[in-house]
Amino acid sequence: MFTSEKGVVEEWLSEFKTLPETSLPNYATNLKDKSSLVSSLYKVIQEPQSELLEPVCHQLFEFYRSGEEQLLRFTLQFLPELIWCYLAVSASRNVHSSGCIEALLLGVYNLEIVDKQGHSKVLSFTIPSLSKPSVYHEPSSIGSMALTESALSQHGLSKVVYSGPHPQREMLTAQNRFEVLTFLLLCYNAALTYMPSVSLQSLCQICSRICVCGYPRQHVRKYKGISSRIPVSSGFMVQMLTGIYFAFYNGEWDLAQKALDDIIYRAQLELYPEPLLVANAIKASLPHGAMKSSKEGTKCIQVEITPTSSRISRNAVTSMSIRGHRWKRHEQPDNNNDTTELGILVIPEISVTNVSGERTGNGERGRTLGEIDAQHIQGVQETATDPRTESKGLPEIRRQKSVRKMMEDGINSSGRVQF
Repeated sequence: MFTSEKGVVEEWLSEFKTLPETSLPNYATNLKDKSSLVSSLYKVIQEPQSELLEPVCHQLFEFYRSGEEQLLRFTLQFLPELIWCYLAVSASRNVHSSGCIEALLLGVYNLEIVDKQGHSKVLSFTIPSLSKPSVYHEPSSIGSMALTESALSQHGLSKVVYSGPHPQREMLTAQNRFEVLTFLLLCYNAALTYMPSVSLQSLCQICSRICVCGYPRQHVRKYKGISSRIPVSSGFMVQMLTGIYFAFYNGEWDLAQKALDDIIYRAQLELYPEPLLVANAIKASLPHGAMKSSKEGTKCIQVEITPTSSRISRNAVTSMSIRGHRWKRHEQPDNNNDTTELGILVIPEISVTNVSGERTGNGERGRTLGEIDAQHIQGVQETATDPRTESKGLPEIRRQKSVRKMMEDGINSSGRVQF
């Protein structure tokens, strides 16, 4: 570690001790922009024998329990590197050199398992139902499975997964080690969107190292340092995959690809079904080519959505179809030679009397005939626009004209008019 980097860390340690509480939010906002400080802290954590490691771990814990959200995230970004250093030291059986790191990990764990009132937290997650559409799927494309899920959702049978309550831990042992580390990775994954690229790089690198150390692939990766195998649990590997999946689409494609292959390699050796299922699902969903422009910023996961059908059916009821249906309702069979063919509008029997047989008043005769006349004109227009009857439109128009002429003659004549 260079003298300049050591001076940056020492200045950071002394600055926070003399900082008043009122200026804490401004200090937390400006802290994330100090890239030189972050790189220097990584080098301190990577050197277990460094004299600055203990005060650095103590101050990171003070950040975490300060209640300031940005200071909490500042500590979380070093969590993958802290986990790797602890596991590497534990594998080398040099437990005394990892005491401050173990204390920091235990402190973060004990703070996260309780709420502000000191009660144990119970985390819950409701598994989404396939019967309800989302940006990832449509129920209609699933088939018969959608019907089963829909029936279950109507009865309120939704599956909820719970995590907790978790017990307090005073020290890390071989029995509770990965229970604590798995929960810590869960907390880290909950804040993935706030993690800088250097933290995602550290996550991918430690995932590869943990999975291949002590195995033949370590020589392929050319990882130096410890050569002992580091035991892992199935749940811990699933949490690693969650972070790696996020890193794929947020600027770390190459490192995430390497870490994914190493996790699949280790899961096959350990015969862990859960990591194999999640890792192969991630691998199958990845695009064929690497996202070369992913360094430019955050990328979204592209999902193909089935195009929705037109909201208006072709057989929808319209005013035109209602008028056509009204004419067809009055059709009557005609045995004469001028019987119309299929698709030709039939002229109904017209009478100046009402349907019930009562005679229409003199004042209503003109209005009734005018309405009938308008209906005849509309029928002519519908017949002309119908492609099936376009070729037979002229004979129908002639028939309409003859009917209208007969009606006019009937109106001018005296007495009851019938046809």
